[in-house]
Amino acid sequence: MAVQTPTRDQAGTPDAVRQAGPPGNGKPWTEKWGGLFFVAPFGVLFAFFLLWPTFSGLWNSFFNTSLAGVKQEFLGLQNWRDMFGDPAVWDSLKNTLVFTAMSTPPLVIIALVMALLANRKGLLGWLLRFSYFAPFVLPATVVTLIWVWIYQPGFGLVNGLLTAGGFAEIDWLNDENRAMLAVVITTVWWTVGFNFLLYLAALQGIPDQVYEAAAIDGANGRQKLFRITLPLMSRTTGLIVVLQLVASLKIFDQIYLMTDGGPNYATRPIIQYIYESGFTSYRIGYASAISYMFFVVIVIVSVAQFKLFSSRKEAGR
Repeated sequence: MAVQTPTRDQAGTPDAVRQAGPPGNGKPWTEKWGGLFFVAPFGVLFAFFLLWPTFSGLWNSFFNTSLAGVKQEFLGLQNWRDMFGDPAVWDSLKNTLVFTAMSTPPLVIIALVMALLANRKGLLGWLLRFSYFAPFVLPATVVTLIWVWIYQPGFGLVNGLLTAGGFAEIDWLNDENRAMLAVVITTVWWTVGFNFLLYLAALQGIPDQVYEAAAIDGANGRQKLFRITLPLMSRTTGLIVVLQLVASLKIFDQIYLMTDGGPNYATRPIIQYIYESGFTSYRIGYASAISYMFFVVIVIVSVAQFKLFSSRKEAGR
């Protein structure tokens, strides 16, 4: 009995495979597109709570939209021109950038030191982890209430220590030159626990065998830190810096509760000015224009940080 050899085309593909077509042909519609039903709930929520407010806010920036019931009027770029000519916008943006520059370095460095201290076994390691992370779970109102009392002249803890050391009291929250520093100290105490947790997770992800091999080669503790620990945590450091920059740029809660932007608007951040423009002056369109200007600033800072850490990584290879 003769065996029939399957025919092939000029490219060498068997006729049976060529006639069957690409994989997936002939599958029912529900099998091909069934995954859309699983992502549809998230897609609806994403469009409703993110995409629609984003485009709606941009649309409002071209109108005289107001919460006071004023008839909506198309202004074109008038809100944007008013924003660029408003000194309060740039003063509040400067305050935001100053706060970011003052708070980001300690929030990264102190978190790293805390993680190195807490990365140990036993009861001491557990107590350090608990004490370092505990302030982060407190709400903003509790944190600000604690630190307002600490900064109070006359009976506050900080001024009590100053007077005990022979120094004069300082009205921290009512001094234009020291109010921002007071808010930065509060913020570092409150939020450093999150960065500490990221660093601690990165430290625990480094295999012990790496340190054992380095010890066999005669490496001391300083060499292990600068040649093993820090290089292996460079990705985590980049992530923490970017997250911290974005978080610091969005500062609002503690400043609003501790100083209300004072004294003399010395600590008012850009988000507070947006809030005042939209919900105190009832200029929703103008507040939207400022919001999108600030959004561009955040994007530029984030992209610059990613570029910086990417270039450092390539240079280190």
